Amino acid sequence: MRNFSYFRATSPAEAGRAAQQAGAMFLAGGTTLLDLAKCGVSEPDTVIDITHLSGMNGIAVDAAGAKIGALARMSDVADHKDIRAAFPAVSESLALAASAQLRNMATIGGNLLQRTRCSYFRDPGAFVACNKRNPGSGCSAIGGVTRNHAVLGTSASCIASYPGDLAVALVAFDAVIETDSRKVVVDDFFLAPGDTPDRETVLRRGEMIMAIDIPASAAARNSTYIKVRDRQSYEFAAASAAVGLELEADGRTVRDIRVALGGVATKPWRVRAVEQALVGKVLEADVVEKASRLAMEGAVEHGGNRHKIELAPRVVARAILKVGGLA
Repeated sequence: MRNFSYFRATSPAEAGRAAQQAGAMFLAGGTTLLDLAKCGVSEPDTVIDITHLSGMNGIAVDAAGAKIGALARMSDVADHKDIRAAFPAVSESLALAASAQLRNMATIGGNLLQRTRCSYFRDPGAFVACNKRNPGSGCSAIGGVTRNHAVLGTSASCIASYPGDLAVALVAFDAVIETDSRKVVVDDFFLAPGDTPDRETVLRRGEMIMAIDIPASAAARNSTYIKVRDRQSYEFAAASAAVGLELEADGRTVRDIRVALGGVATKPWRVRAVEQALVGKVLEADVVEKASRLAMEGAVEHGGNRHKIELAPRVVARAILKVGGLA
């Protein structure tokens, strides 16, 4: 780590102005910033403390949906009784993330902005070539050890997977991110790498996440988040799925279904092909399994991560059958 300046903001406007300067970074829970500073990836000149800003840690749920402040703690949102009732997949995605200690510190806004766990990205001393860190330098992961890397949304410039859980659930249920200047649908907030993997979101310099809005729906109320990983706790997803389901009055025909994937793509990945294949169909195991295979349309494997192409559809099918009462 290197020396940096510390500034405690007293208002969002003041924080935004301070963040306009090059080398400035926001500090909330600090769980990602400190981690990346230790390994030499983030080297801020100025750290802007926003933890004391008022009105940004609320959690409110009503008939229209939920509004979650960017400074709300992960554990508080996961344990909130109304979130658990109206958006179980959101609660489960948070409860399955990180460790209890980190969830007690990490904020919702910071969780959305966490950086990839790609070992090549996180070791600048050993791997100079990383287009996320040094645009145009290349991608050390391509041709390297790729077991934890993405198979969807990749490019010739980057195959690093997005590591978060919460954003997967938010993408499935059409959540909206409120910044200090605009509103952005979560699916549009995150960017696939393309030729510019260093640009991971649409946030502009100095722009700050203020809250997340999640619209209420029957599918959100009947939802789940399933996460498959190498060990039971404190591990990132090999593949995960957020699924919500609404059935017709007959209790068998799919009226609405939402499906999003984590652990297998460069950003939280909505799989509309699976949704379209199931709407109007009678929910049966063989139908679900066939539709779930569409989740891997366009997948590209890089050696060590080819297992994800088989694993992800199974996770999707398991989640759908669970919320459909067939598992």
